[in-house]
Amino acid sequence: MEPQTIPVPTPFEKKLQAASLCPLVSRDIVTLQINAGKRCSLLCKHCHVEAGPGRTEEMSRATLEKCLAIAAGQSITTVDITGGSPEMNPHIEWFLDAAAKLGKRLIVRSNLVILLDKEYEQFVDVYVRNRVELAASLPHWKAEKCDRQRGQGSFDKIVAVIRILNGQGYGREGSGLVLDLVHNPMGSFLPGPQAALEQEYKAELATVHGITFNKLFCLTNNPVGRFREHLAAKGSYEEYMAALERAFNPLAAENVMCRTTLSVGWDGSIYDCDFNQMLGLRVDHGAPNHIEEFDLEALRQRRIVVDDHCYACTAGQGSSCQGAVGKASGVRG
Repeated sequence: MEPQTIPVPTPFEKKLQAASLCPLVSRDIVTLQINAGKRCSLLCKHCHVEAGPGRTEEMSRATLEKCLAIAAGQSITTVDITGGSPEMNPHIEWFLDAAAKLGKRLIVRSNLVILLDKEYEQFVDVYVRNRVELAASLPHWKAEKCDRQRGQGSFDKIVAVIRILNGQGYGREGSGLVLDLVHNPMGSFLPGPQAALEQEYKAELATVHGITFNKLFCLTNNPVGRFREHLAAKGSYEEYMAALERAFNPLAAENVMCRTTLSVGWDGSIYDCDFNQMLGLRVDHGAPNHIEEFDLEALRQRRIVVDDHCYACTAGQGSSCQGAVGKASGVRG
């Protein structure tokens, strides 16, 4: 018997055309996402940023000052800081103190483990005083599955930090201190329903470990960075892409995060999203692609740069930095 041929996915732009969604354009800039740098205290297997302790890229104070000025704009309601480990940028405490004065929603995407380090433990107080929302990756509520992605012993460390944060009010109902967790699948398949997984996480973490959090966000593994390398090494890249295409959901495509988000790289380059940033796909189609040439009106109505990796954000229930974006299409890879 001949081996089964795995079809190459339809180019994503053609899929958008068939759904009457091409060109995909921005609706507005509501969220300014800032990559503070690629240095990280962990070396996670699924990291699309390919961050790690050996990386040296970090956003300068001057670029952060430009981001702060842009964040003050009326249309922007959320400042979302990511990395690497944002805490490892030497200017980030200053930035958080300054950004909090703008009265915007302020999010930091932390691996949490870093908060056990003596050099960075003060960030718990920094986050509390600035009412920062924390979003932290916890691939699974089982220790062995989490450690498989994030490194041996990482689950126990994350639990220890969540206990500290819970003690400060984070993840507690009515405290106003938000702690959200992020789930992504352990392999080359789509995540389960977000609401059901959230209930499972909350029950298990509360019962077994006595810890609480606010919301669970489900992210589809994007075939970028280390996860793409993993797929290629297993010989399953084409199969995964075909599965994502089969699960394409027009409703998710209509509500992708890039339509209301602008992503700024550590060097000031501008991208439609964090995934495009890691692929070096800057904003295009005539819109300015560096913070030095920032033009709000041009960028808020820009045409978005798409490629085949965009299938990950539009598969099933959809995937964004805030989790699922719509009801699942009913098709699973």
